Amino acid sequence: MAQKKISIKFFQPSWFQIKSDNKIIYIDPAYLGKYYIKYPKKIDFTKWPDPIDGLPDKNLEKADLILITHHHKDHCKAVTLNRLKKANTIIVAPEICTKELGKNIKITKPGDKIKVGKIEIETTFAYNTEQGSSTQKVYHKGECVGFVIHIGGKTIYHAGDTDFILEMKKFGKIDIALLPIGGTFTMNINEAIQAIHTIKPKVVIPMHNMKASLTEFKQKTKDLEAKVVILKIGEVFDLE
Repeated sequence: MAQKKISIKFFQPSWFQIKSDNKIIYIDPAYLGKYYIKYPKKIDFTKWPDPIDGLPDKNLEKADLILITHHHKDHCKAVTLNRLKKANTIIVAPEICTKELGKNIKITKPGDKIKVGKIEIETTFAYNTEQGSSTQKVYHKGECVGFVIHIGGKTIYHAGDTDFILEMKKFGKIDIALLPIGGTFTMNINEAIQAIHTIKPKVVIPMHNMKASLTEFKQKTKDLEAKVVILKIGEVFDLE
């Protein structure tokens, strides 16, 4: 597959826009009002239909593909998804998300492989473990997922909400890893570093990070081979 320019735009908590070859992918688009840290404190929420939800940019491109990792409201929110989809947008999510999104989606589970045009997607496990450091946990293994996305000659791993799990040893080459570090339903910083040692990505972008110190994460990863890229809301990382 020929390599193409890929841009990755970050929102919160684990919402990303991936753009390559005029294709637009969103992962976990579920913007909540509490993440309006780039806006003034007084916000006119009447501009959006849902007062606790709003797109950070009114002119965000419509999606060709939307991937949802799990059913929690900060990852799976119909009002946000409906603003981003087109008539032919493909929506991929685990079955538990049908309660929020309806049944007009492509249901996926760990181990599935999906092809959308030239984009190839592998659905991975994402779960909490007894020994993991997450302060809140979901133990239903297989109910929540992550995604390995092959696009533009690169491989991007979006971990979803997960602790460090042994399945990460089986991924093969990962160019960019989007890893949670917040420690609530997810890995904390130290577990994320363990995941980096296991996955060996070229680039790491932290997500689900509102309860973590990005300064600490940057300091603890400074000697790793992986390049750590910290994005603020709306910032873009370009990968050639």
